[in-house]
Amino acid sequence: MFVYNREDLRRPIKIWLGGREDIDENCLEQAEHLAQLPFIHKWVALMPDTHAGKGMPIGGVIATKGVIIPNAVGVDIGCGMDFVDTNIKLEDIKDIETGSGSLVRCIISDFMRSIPVNTARHMSIQPSTVLDRAKEEWDKYEADEQLIPLIEDGYYQVGTLGGGNHFLELQVDDDGYLCLMIHSGSRHLGKAICDYFHNKAKELNEKYYSMVPSEWRLAFLPTDSKEGKQYINWMNLAMDYAFENRKAMMDKACEIVKTQIEKYTGKQVTFGEQINCHHNYATIENHFGENVWVHRKGANRARIGDKAVIPGAMGSYSYVVEGKGNPDSFCSSSHGAGRAYSRTGAKEAFTVEQVMLDLKAEGVVLGKSSKNDVAEECRFAYKDIDTVMENQKDLVTAVRRLKTVGVLKG
Repeated sequence: MFVYNREDLRRPIKIWLGGREDIDENCLEQAEHLAQLPFIHKWVALMPDTHAGKGMPIGGVIATKGVIIPNAVGVDIGCGMDFVDTNIKLEDIKDIETGSGSLVRCIISDFMRSIPVNTARHMSIQPSTVLDRAKEEWDKYEADEQLIPLIEDGYYQVGTLGGGNHFLELQVDDDGYLCLMIHSGSRHLGKAICDYFHNKAKELNEKYYSMVPSEWRLAFLPTDSKEGKQYINWMNLAMDYAFENRKAMMDKACEIVKTQIEKYTGKQVTFGEQINCHHNYATIENHFGENVWVHRKGANRARIGDKAVIPGAMGSYSYVVEGKGNPDSFCSSSHGAGRAYSRTGAKEAFTVEQVMLDLKAEGVVLGKSSKNDVAEECRFAYKDIDTVMENQKDLVTAVRRLKTVGVLKG
């Protein structure tokens, strides 16, 4: 970690990278904007996977006094990870053939048939205790009429994966055991909430002559204002929905894995405890003696003993980690490897053929309806996950390393 500071910045920036040369200029400029905000508590923290985002860097952590910033939470509110291990070893299934190819291929194909991806959704209403509760607590949401249709619409998206960097992976750990990992969020709900309240914040900031320039895209809401309280209500709803969405997918994935493996091997499949954690959210926490709103935009909470999941990229390694409670990072860690190339840059740099040959060489079964954009999410488009882990040894302890066996992508 190194500290970046300038005389014109209100607060320093703590960066978990080797040095100034390791951080992208656009990312650093966004961090400088944050460091000039009058309500920032102590400093701005950038995790080792940091890269430029919308307004605030992804892989960024800030603590604020009395305000909340929609774009510092991000458009996919509650996006995060879900992980579970099994008692089955890869060697028990890797050579088994079915009528649909290898058993791994059969499992990935079942994932594709059962879990809608990208913009797809279920054709019928799905169970959702989160949305049922929202309808029972209508007074929390009814003032924001523009968002109300999202609640009914959300019933069709419970248990759906989304696109981009979201995935469902079948993995193997260093001891040979199969595991399942999901990266997904609150679907359209989170983006609509972020955009709606960012615009509300812009209007309020302009009305009261905020010193925060509009072009920084860091419009804020006082947490004691009507609009701030409404955003917090909707943000918490999206977080709960994202958690439920991941669990619904994990339940379906576990059902498929159990059914197929027991059918072809006769072995009874059992699952461990799930680790279901957010990495796009804001919450009230106490740091350095003050209650502040910690915004984690692409960052895990990593208090002492906290379990979290840090994915690499398909075909590379991922990690289950335990937090060390480092106060300098506001008890946070990276949420992944972080992009080294933009989506467009990755498609220009790597061909579909290159990526498919690499996945084949790595023994990875890919489940994806269209391969045209596969380079966007190839492992070469991301930073080296082991370098990221090395840069945050003071934030987390790696307790499990995992390698991709098969992956469902949007």
